[in-house]
Amino acid sequence: MSDALRNWAGNIAFGASSLARPKSIEELQDIVSQADKVRTLGSGHSFNRIADTGGTIISLSQLERTIRIDAVANTVTVDGGATYADVAPKLHQAGYALRNVASLPNITIAGAVVTATHGSGDANQNLAAAVAAIKIVGPTGEITAMRRGEPDFDGAVVNLGALGILSELTLDLVPAFDVRQNVYLDLPVLTLVDNFHELMGRAYSVSVFTRWQGTHADMVWVKSLDGAGTPADEILGARAATGPSHPIPGMDGSVCTGQMGLVGPWHERLFHFAIGNTASAGAELQSELFVARADAPAAIAALHAAQDQFSPALFISEIRSVAADQLWLSSAYQQDTIGFHFTWKPEWETTIAAVKAVEAALAPFAPRAHWAKVFTLPAADVRSRYPRLADFRALANRVDPNGKFRNDFVTALLFD
Repeated sequence: MSDALRNWAGNIAFGASSLARPKSIEELQDIVSQADKVRTLGSGHSFNRIADTGGTIISLSQLERTIRIDAVANTVTVDGGATYADVAPKLHQAGYALRNVASLPNITIAGAVVTATHGSGDANQNLAAAVAAIKIVGPTGEITAMRRGEPDFDGAVVNLGALGILSELTLDLVPAFDVRQNVYLDLPVLTLVDNFHELMGRAYSVSVFTRWQGTHADMVWVKSLDGAGTPADEILGARAATGPSHPIPGMDGSVCTGQMGLVGPWHERLFHFAIGNTASAGAELQSELFVARADAPAAIAALHAAQDQFSPALFISEIRSVAADQLWLSSAYQQDTIGFHFTWKPEWETTIAAVKAVEAALAPFAPRAHWAKVFTLPAADVRSRYPRLADFRALANRVDPNGKFRNDFVTALLFD
């Protein structure tokens, strides 16, 4: 390509020889069947080379949007290019909701699913756990349909793009619900460590934002179901915010979803950022590491002890809870999990040094890394933390024996 295609953050220039934007499933099938190497690009919200290829990159953004609700099964079927922003308002209008969503509404649902992206909440699973059925375009252009409960389904959902092009997803729905959001400031870190599980379990979704500086975490964002009682004036010593907050202190909170205890529909509260608004500090890099929920207080203490080694590189960090699932390559596979997310300033060498410091602090807890973000964990360590990896390899070798959908990143991490 004459002009380099870049990811959302701008830190990755893709090496693809061509970019295809099919407008129909039939055109997608034809492109895949003729290509030597293929990867899919969702919204580009990845920070490593998971989406890269020297062959053809396919964007599904120009597919006709599919949003098909099944009122009997309580599901919705969407196309592989649909974003949460495309789907959520229409679901709400029809009286339905997704149980949980990502922080950003503008990312593709398929991209979030195949990389094990998540929302937050002690009882809320990885976003991919809501997938009831999928259709995948395979190496010869054939379409394979799979449903929950069928053999290998749990290995096919979170697949890092290594099994084919996810062209259609069917997601579980729940009745539409209302949420209120309150923000609390300056939570003492020692209080956070001592009361962590109580804090994370006190609402439908809880996020702790911190720059890992000094003795206090910056903010606690509490998303409660309507009817859960009067919002607290303070939480564990953290005081209620008096105006709209942004995850990054000092930035404009008006781009975020409604706060100050104002009740609103699920799709206007569960995202951190309002549909239609850009969520960015400008150029940035991101990492995320996951540990078992039981280890979270000790992990927070370890990061706090090491914070001077990585905090200068940070814009902000977020701590969230994710319930266990059975998806083979999920970061929450068979363990309730806490995610430590880091939004870094866009200085690559400084960020890599900071990432290594975080990984070292969390090493005693055998962290799993977010597949689409920046990490330096050795491949052997990554592989050791996924008990069904051998089964996933066997599945990939069966459905794509020539590795059409693999790239250097996925191959080096999981297959070499």
